[in-house]
Amino acid sequence: MFSTDKVSGFHTFSIIWFGQLVSMLGTGMTRFALMIWAYQQTGSATTLALLGFFAWLPYIAVSPVAGVWVDKLDRRQVLILADLCSGLLTLFALTLLAMGELAIWHIYLVEALTSIFDAFQRPAYIAATSTLLAKEEYARANGMRSLAYNGSQIAAPILAGALLPLITIQGVMTIDVVTFAVAMLTLAIVRIPRPHAAETSAEDEPFLAQLSFGFRYIFARKGLMGLMFIFAGIEFFAALTYFSVMPALILARTGGSETALAIVQATLGAGGVAGGLLVSVWGLPRRKIHAVCGLCGLSFLLGDLLFATGRSLSAWIVAASVAAVFIPFIVSGYMTIWQSKIAPAVQGRVFATADMFRSMPKPVGYLIAGPLADWWLEPAMMPAGALAPGFGWLVGTGPGAGIGLMFVGTAILGALMSFGGYLFPAIRNVEQALPDHDEGAAGETAPGANVRVAA
Repeated sequence: MFSTDKVSGFHTFSIIWFGQLVSMLGTGMTRFALMIWAYQQTGSATTLALLGFFAWLPYIAVSPVAGVWVDKLDRRQVLILADLCSGLLTLFALTLLAMGELAIWHIYLVEALTSIFDAFQRPAYIAATSTLLAKEEYARANGMRSLAYNGSQIAAPILAGALLPLITIQGVMTIDVVTFAVAMLTLAIVRIPRPHAAETSAEDEPFLAQLSFGFRYIFARKGLMGLMFIFAGIEFFAALTYFSVMPALILARTGGSETALAIVQATLGAGGVAGGLLVSVWGLPRRKIHAVCGLCGLSFLLGDLLFATGRSLSAWIVAASVAAVFIPFIVSGYMTIWQSKIAPAVQGRVFATADMFRSMPKPVGYLIAGPLADWWLEPAMMPAGALAPGFGWLVGTGPGAGIGLMFVGTAILGALMSFGGYLFPAIRNVEQALPDHDEGAAGETAPGANVRVAA
């Protein structure tokens, strides 16, 4: 067994990171294959949007409870169990597919149940990182996490697209089951130290008090609360376009080309990998709030607008590159601020609560996106549609033009929201206004303690 007294914390983190990278690659391949299958069954953007809706609603509902247990339990065991259960769900869907019984509602069900285990896995992974690494290594680790996520975004659609004609969906899903086993093996050979318990994590504290701790903690710190609400807006706009109907935009404007969609999704991943490498090697700006508010505004303004107005594969490749290269900076900046300010012993509850709040608008975006595209904007942007005379010069007309108009909206509103964060001193000065968790551990035991006034 590896243990932190024999190898460095970063070595241990790297082993875990590799296993999660392999698992994300397999999961990405399965989701790409099932997305194509689902679209072929219905030809509807709503079908794709509902996949995201069911993937996030249970996550939001379960997150606060999951956070309490992440702080109570061995975080390594939480990660192993979450990966095991997700792998079993993939095996369940694979069995139905092999029997010829798989239906769209089965995919929704699997996505919903998987999201419950993700609610445990995500805060456990982030909190485990904080106990393994020094504060100065958080940005590098967050860059590596972005690198893994976006690297899988590159490889998964390319591999799935290449393998589908050879081994069919069943083969792709079988590979996914194997990758879950790899992730669990890497977790089985490491040890993750448990943080020193803070007063607020006492075992005899009432469960409801533990459940509400994350809420009280965040709302007592206006800077963190403001960042959380900005990220909630980011999640909403991303769900409204990128995560839900962007595949339908590409498929509609290319006559259903799976190759074009795979290239665009791989380019999004490539841009993210480039950004993740930059974060891992060069780090973040000295004031990390610029990575969150400034670069997020640029990503919306440039990336979404190029997706909206582009009408060719080359244009979408440029759009995907411009949009995605900033994302690792945004996510790493956000997570590094939170990890630096929150004591490791309570990170499970605080991160789970923050995830719940910032994810709440996401299923709403998914739920709105499909009907908005299928029932209103797509018909309105047909050559004889009601909106074609006013916006046809910008996004064109015909299939996909209505979704392009949705990207125009998220480009403008997302940029305004992101840049608007600078208008609020609590957000703008969050790094100076709140002490880091290692500047006075006692101050972190109470939700409202040790908060300096923003300049």
